[in-house]
Amino acid sequence: MKVSVKVPATTANLGSGFDCLGMALPIYNIVTIEETVLPGSGIEINMMSENNSDDEFAIEHIPTDENNIVFKAVEMLYNSIGQVPSELKITIKSQIPIAKGLGSSASVVVGGLMAANELLGCPADEPALLSIAAEVEGHPDNVTPAIIGGLVLTSQEDDGSIIYRKLQWPSEWNLTVCIPDYELATEISRSVLPKEVPLKDAAFNTKRVAMFMEAIHTKDAELMKYALQDKLHQPYRTKLVPGLVEIMASLKHEENVLGCVLSGAGPAILVISQKNNLDKIKSIVHDTWADLNVKTDIRTLKVEEMGAHIIDA
Repeated sequence: MKVSVKVPATTANLGSGFDCLGMALPIYNIVTIEETVLPGSGIEINMMSENNSDDEFAIEHIPTDENNIVFKAVEMLYNSIGQVPSELKITIKSQIPIAKGLGSSASVVVGGLMAANELLGCPADEPALLSIAAEVEGHPDNVTPAIIGGLVLTSQEDDGSIIYRKLQWPSEWNLTVCIPDYELATEISRSVLPKEVPLKDAAFNTKRVAMFMEAIHTKDAELMKYALQDKLHQPYRTKLVPGLVEIMASLKHEENVLGCVLSGAGPAILVISQKNNLDKIKSIVHDTWADLNVKTDIRTLKVEEMGAHIIDA
């Protein structure tokens, strides 16, 4: 038996929503798991990139044995029902750029879990899959929209359970994803964050997340400009993303731009705007990074409302 699952990319944090806001985007990974017929053949993991040579290089450094993150997620699912995975072939077709802040690891974790769950006869319900995926990833802001789709407010509770609510993103607000040609591992991006933050910074972000909720419900563009501001993670990560400060400064003065934020841990950035000044936005980002000899892939995308789902292989 063989099962394939299509999983969207995600962008997390959205400025002030550190580790609690995430959104699915229409870029996809496909994870296929099949039971092999040869006893003792063990675990086989194959990864293929549909992007470029940069991702091919990154793929070369991803474990293809029991240390692979997909296998770890699958193993946790099997163990949760008292079984051990044996002969499995896992194939990952990757369209989501690796180590760019677009949820590539979350997507393969989710894909592996959902495919394995189908192979096992669906013993795990949605809450169980969310809990396992968040445990493997360490936080729920990418895995929840990857499973659910859309814009999601999510929280991992002390008992490991996930609370989430799906929100409606205003369709008239554009999402422009700008992906530089260098990688930034999440571990490195998280390592620069302080273990404690000033109370005034925590209060600042609390107010901004509340503004975010009101802004999307009322489609208040002026309020969203404040809502996207952050003091918990972006000030510490900007030094890891050359050109980010300059891009943010330039876009701040552009009419109809609501904000520019890191996508997840970066280095990709997300520009939120309204009306039709997309060419100017793309030009500013492209030229700023070009001055630093950084190539960029810039895409204006819609929110992907459909989460991970089983497809025909």
